[in-house]
Amino acid sequence: MGKNNVPAAKEINVKGYWENGKQYFNNVYSELKKVHWPGRQQLMAYTGVVLFSVIVVSLILWIFDSGLSFLLDKLFNAFGQ
Repeated sequence: MGKNNVPAAKEINVKGYWENGKQYFNNVYSELKKVHWPGRQQLMAYTGVVLFSVIVVSLILWIFDSGLSFLLDKLFNAFGQ
């Protein structure tokens, strides 16, 4: 009675994995064909906007950090001695 009620080990279905993988990459390929890719001129414009934004944010952070460092230095020197 014991051996007949034991569940069988799960078989690895390699064919199912292969078909699922193939279907996944086919779907990815078909979705990538639908994407509107920017042209060279648009790409250069977008890159310029990103670089400009990064520079502006970096300058703002640098100014804030320098100001805070200056204020903390003055505060520590005033109360530290």
